[in-house]
Amino acid sequence: MDNRTETRDFLSTRRAKITPEQAGLAAYGGNRRVPGLRRGEVAMLAGVSVEYYTRLERGNLSGVSESVLESLANALQLDDAERAHLYDLARAASDGGKFRRRPVRKQAIRPGVQLTLDAITGSPAFIRNGRLDLLATNALGRALYADMYDSPSGPPNHARFLFLDPRSQDFYTDWERAANDTVAIMRTEAGRDPYDRGLSDLVGELSTRSEEFRVRWASHNVRQHFTGKKRFRHRIFGDLHLIYEALELSADAGLTLTVYNAEPGTSTADALQLLASWAASTPASAADPEPLRHHQ
Repeated sequence: MDNRTETRDFLSTRRAKITPEQAGLAAYGGNRRVPGLRRGEVAMLAGVSVEYYTRLERGNLSGVSESVLESLANALQLDDAERAHLYDLARAASDGGKFRRRPVRKQAIRPGVQLTLDAITGSPAFIRNGRLDLLATNALGRALYADMYDSPSGPPNHARFLFLDPRSQDFYTDWERAANDTVAIMRTEAGRDPYDRGLSDLVGELSTRSEEFRVRWASHNVRQHFTGKKRFRHRIFGDLHLIYEALELSADAGLTLTVYNAEPGTSTADALQLLASWAASTPASAADPEPLRHHQ
C-alpha cells in the first residue's frame, strides 16, 4: 500500500464529505464542480497556502509539523479515528521508506494469554491482530465463531469470513454495518502499519474476489473499535445481542483481547449460560455446536 496514494485518496475523500455550509462558508455560485469543499477552501480553513495544501493532498506528508496536521484535521472536521489515521499516514511518510514490507510471520500466543482466555468461562473471548485474524479463543469464543473456524474461505479471519463465506449473511444480522466496520478497521490498520505484508495480501485477495469489499475499501473510511454492541444469529441459539469491550495487549504489540457479554436477565444471557455449560463439559468439541441441540 503506497503512502502517497493512501494520503491523496484519504484527504480528497474527507474534503468531499464537508459542504461549505458545514464548514461555515458561504457557497458562492449555484454550480460547484466538486463535491464538498474546494482545495482553496480547505487551505483557507487550515491557514496554509493553496499550493501547500495541494502538495499535501497529492500525497506528500513528509516533514509536516504537528500544528499543520492539527489545523488540517480541524478544517476537515475529522473524528478521533480519522485524526489518528492522518497522523499515522504522516508518520509513515516521515519514515522515508526506511521500513520495508515485512514477511508474514505466524503470531504466537503466549501461554499466559491463553490461560487468561480459558479463565473467562461465562463470556466469549478471543484474541485478534490488526488484520482481523482470529488467533486464539476460549471455549465460548470458538463455539460462537464455529462457522468461521470451519469456513472454506480459509484460516479464521473476520474479513475473509464476512466477504467470502455466504453464511456470514445470516450470522451478522446487520451485515452492512458489519461489513462497513470491518473494512474501516482494516483501513485504520493499513495506516498504522503500512508495511504489514499479510494485511496487503489480504486486501489484495478480498479486492480480487469481492465487489462488496472493493467498494468499501475505496471509501477510505476508518474506525476505532473498542466498545459497543453487536448482533449475531447463531445457527443453534438464534439471535444474540452482545456487548463487547476490546483491550489492546500492552505486552503483545498489535494484539487485541475482545470479550462479549450479555445484559443480565435477557434471552442472550440464558443462551450464553447454556453454551458455557455445554462447552465446559465438552471442551474438545467446542468448535462444533451441533450437540447443543440435545440440550434445548
